[in-house]
Amino acid sequence: MSYQMSDYHYDNQTVRKFIYSSIFWGVLALVAGIWISVLFWAPGLNGPGWLTYGRLRSFHVNVMAFGLVLGALIGIFYYITMRLTKRPLLFPRVARSTVYLFNLAIALGGWGLLMGYTKSLAYNEFEWPASLLIVILWVLIAIVIFGTVIKRKEEQMYISLWYIIATVVTLAVIYVLNNLEVPAGLFKSYSIYAGVNSANVEWWYGHNAVGSELTMATLALFYYFLPKSTGLPIYSHRLSIIAFWSLVFAYLWTGAHHLVYTPIPDWIQTVAIAMSIFLIAPSWGSVVNGFYTVREDWSRMRTHYLTKFFILGITFYGLQTVQGPTQALRVVSSLIHYTDWVVGHVHMGAMGWDALVITGAIYYIIPRIYNTEIYSEKIANTHFWLVLTGQIIYSITMWIAGIQEGAMQKAVNPDGTLKYTWDQIVSKNIPYWQIRTLGGIIFVVGMLFFVYNVFMTARKGNALAASKA
Repeated sequence: MSYQMSDYHYDNQTVRKFIYSSIFWGVLALVAGIWISVLFWAPGLNGPGWLTYGRLRSFHVNVMAFGLVLGALIGIFYYITMRLTKRPLLFPRVARSTVYLFNLAIALGGWGLLMGYTKSLAYNEFEWPASLLIVILWVLIAIVIFGTVIKRKEEQMYISLWYIIATVVTLAVIYVLNNLEVPAGLFKSYSIYAGVNSANVEWWYGHNAVGSELTMATLALFYYFLPKSTGLPIYSHRLSIIAFWSLVFAYLWTGAHHLVYTPIPDWIQTVAIAMSIFLIAPSWGSVVNGFYTVREDWSRMRTHYLTKFFILGITFYGLQTVQGPTQALRVVSSLIHYTDWVVGHVHMGAMGWDALVITGAIYYIIPRIYNTEIYSEKIANTHFWLVLTGQIIYSITMWIAGIQEGAMQKAVNPDGTLKYTWDQIVSKNIPYWQIRTLGGIIFVVGMLFFVYNVFMTARKGNALAASKA
């Protein structure tokens, strides 16, 4: 009997479980995010123990980054890899086991943060048991993806596969090196790094975690789903390859721009700043590639609901990759570093670039897994406009608050004393924090429309399958 590729061989079950798991963790993280935004302007609502701001903040950041984003990316990576290699996953049982290991790691890490167990490292606060599980998980994912690519039936390596490989390799290296630690109990450990070395390694990891997970990985999705959803070939494969290698080279040098005006040696800061400015070029290579792909038929922004998810997503990526390098400049950093501007910058990327592209990819995948159409394009459009509106309100509000905050921190009296107390600066920020909460609520409502649409599409597909049985 001749070999036939089928949906079973494509292992849609594993893809579906990762997407659903990411949605579950995402809802929890989004609710935590809204609540901690409220605590900024209503601190009297701060709860006891695990409901305190400090614990909920780390839960929100880590569960959002690893639970929602990483979970969705793993499932979508499997989906893309199978189709670009034209073969099933090499080790399907191993791939399915990663779903359960993933959820165990996020549950253990998230519970630990709520209980107060933390390494106190940005984007890396899970204590060592959860970190160890993530390392094991990543090794298994690497085996599945690399094995499938090596045994591929399609000779051509499309750009999305290059970005997937880069994501797997770079995340493995930076995560392992930043998690070198000595356990001091079941839920406590101490890093082998200390002082300036600890800060340097941490932000080498922190910025490259954003670069790998929130940039390279999302670009893998963008390059696959934009042409697939529009039916238009990517404008330039050569440009995508040049942008890829330039991005991979430059990103690993940029972490120290988080440490401008700190005890980190000036030459390290300068290299990071220079490489940050250079990053504008490869980043905008992908932006131009996206815009030129749809320039032949911009009407698709109106007529096809998915196109605007990817094009607005790459637009915010472009804005992000100008704003970030600009922040790295010493003169700009002196004003906005350690202010709410940075919060607005991070969330423009997360809520604009990553959220739009990932949800757009899921909208593309779910109907095809269930052999049906999307439940409601109207709901998808409502989701899009709510998320876009909420993100813009959130980001711009934080930019304004950050500039005000930085200017007040630097203001001095004629005798050289500080003009404003910390209480005065905080009081001035309260109206902006309240508007941020409003923007966050609008965004979350939009995401709830997305969740509803996904599950109703699945229900529709199951009903159709049952009627044909």
